[in-house]
Amino acid sequence: MIDLYSWATPNGHKVHIMLEECGLPYRVHPINIGAGDQFTPEFLRISPNNKIPAIVDSDGPDGQPISLFESGAILLYLASKTGKFLPGTDRQKFEVLQWLMFQMGGVGPMLGQAHHFRIYAPEKIDYAVKRYTNEAKRLYGVMDKQLATHRYIAGDEYSIADIAIFPWLRSWQNQGIDWVDYPHLKTWFDTIAKRPAVQRGVQVLADLRQPLIDDKARENMFGSTQYRTR
Repeated sequence: MIDLYSWATPNGHKVHIMLEECGLPYRVHPINIGAGDQFTPEFLRISPNNKIPAIVDSDGPDGQPISLFESGAILLYLASKTGKFLPGTDRQKFEVLQWLMFQMGGVGPMLGQAHHFRIYAPEKIDYAVKRYTNEAKRLYGVMDKQLATHRYIAGDEYSIADIAIFPWLRSWQNQGIDWVDYPHLKTWFDTIAKRPAVQRGVQVLADLRQPLIDDKARENMFGSTQYRTR
């Protein structure tokens, strides 16, 4: 049994979807990041970087329990555990991994900054809004070009690269994106969105998430609370 510690965010959804796609049994433990659950000692023992998601697999390598944080590492672990969504040959595997790293190093951080400065920042900084909106558009363009000649982001097979990227594009409007400019990516997006496991995964904890409107939630997410040594 896998214990999942998560919240309904793009990084959380990656692992929710992967668990559903793999058909693995799991228990969900909500970590309300607006309420500050990510800073509790219990959660920090599992995720020392105070970020969701994290998992504890009671049946880890060699039958011993293992805890993991960082969504990309968890996707790789679950792919290794189940033999799914990561090709076996070196060539195909590294083609998938480069696009997984593209998400971890580019899509997630840059679209996250676009969200922050377009939606959440207490003051609108024109330079920041333009910088991250333009970077979002550039990244969408990279993916659209790739998908002009490939069925999925890393080739012709659905993989953890698709699972990692899809949740971040669900808020395309908040990123200043017009799908008309990215027709190949839009076709891919619609294809992924129709998968039953994806539909189940994005609903995990979705009923608990609330708009980030109160000062405490903003402080826990974006204020000095983030920077305390624990």
